[in-house]
Amino acid sequence: MALLKQLFAFRPSMLQRCVGGMLVQESRLISTSVCQRADASGQETSQKAKTGIMMLNMGGPENTDEVHDFLLRLFMDKDIIPLPAQSKLAPIIARRRTPKIQAQYKKIGGGSPIKKWTKLQGEGLVKLLDKLSPETAPHKYYIGFRYVNPLTEDTIDQMERDGIERAIAFTQYPQYSCSTTGSSLNAIYRHYAKNPEMVANSTMKWSVIDRWPVNAGLVEAFSQHVQAELEKFPADVKDDVVILFSAHSLPMSVVNRGDPYPAEVGATVQRVMERLNFSHPYRLVWQSKVGPLPWLGPQTDDAMKGLCKNGKKNMLLVPIAFVNDHIETLHELDLEYATELAEECGAEHVRRAPSLNDSPIFIEAMAHLVSDHLKSGQVCSRQLSLRCPMCVNEVCGKTKQFFASQKL
Repeated sequence: MALLKQLFAFRPSMLQRCVGGMLVQESRLISTSVCQRADASGQETSQKAKTGIMMLNMGGPENTDEVHDFLLRLFMDKDIIPLPAQSKLAPIIARRRTPKIQAQYKKIGGGSPIKKWTKLQGEGLVKLLDKLSPETAPHKYYIGFRYVNPLTEDTIDQMERDGIERAIAFTQYPQYSCSTTGSSLNAIYRHYAKNPEMVANSTMKWSVIDRWPVNAGLVEAFSQHVQAELEKFPADVKDDVVILFSAHSLPMSVVNRGDPYPAEVGATVQRVMERLNFSHPYRLVWQSKVGPLPWLGPQTDDAMKGLCKNGKKNMLLVPIAFVNDHIETLHELDLEYATELAEECGAEHVRRAPSLNDSPIFIEAMAHLVSDHLKSGQVCSRQLSLRCPMCVNEVCGKTKQFFASQKL
């Protein structure tokens, strides 16, 4: 795309440019010296950034005072939690749930570390990118959260003010779901749709890395974390450990519309187990179910109870759909499951593999992924061009047209 004013005029032929699919890049170790930068966001810079990478994620409250607004934005998002009379129900639900969620955050230090880890990942990403892709340098990372600051919409405005020429929407959810990555991409589309003057004046060119479930560096990082944690089990039980890959669940109503998330999470698990030579028995389980309606199962806690009942009392929990720590790893997995539930059901040893966080292998994998994306000339994956067979969200279709019609 040359001008954003063309983004809303969809041409089916542009779907032909969404090539590539899932990017797989062998992990490569490189050494790099870093040019110095500094700006208001804390990044060091000696010259104007040319390429901006917006790291998309849900975000999390940094302190308990931010919990209510985080929940309100979450429950107001029809892409993730469609509710009847949403504008009326969402504030009520957020207000009622705030005290409980605040108490959970207090138990893990008072707030979510997701912004801290995203910053560290972003800093490492752009340092490597400046070496890997000098033709698109200088690079600058941006954080685009859905429900806490910096919000996706505000980050777009900042990128426009910074004069970014080449913008990449880089999802931090390796496995695509309409309720996570889809919601973030919809937010980008909606922001431009609501601001036609921005479309008319912008020269920023957009593309998107919308999924990367079998990226070789991602798989290697997960595999090394799993292997290292397995070594910490007592020698006499290590071979008997069951690996439970735990991912955030989805309502079956979403899955039955054709959301690709379950298949892509399964693909990541398969690659990790291949890398580990299927050394241990394993299962893919699902956490964080909310409400009485059917969700993907088995639930992580139910699986742990069932394994204990069947005599399998040594387990390793692996957060396979998260790239950094947040409340669902630090509270749900570590406290509720690995500690409280393990004691309740009579487990002998339950451990949790560390999240990727500042793993050098993982950060290097991200850098190669973005570098390869820049060199490929692709706007998005072929998968992004396809709406779910039973999609009921018209904005989703418009968002896909938005990105498919970019001219790089």
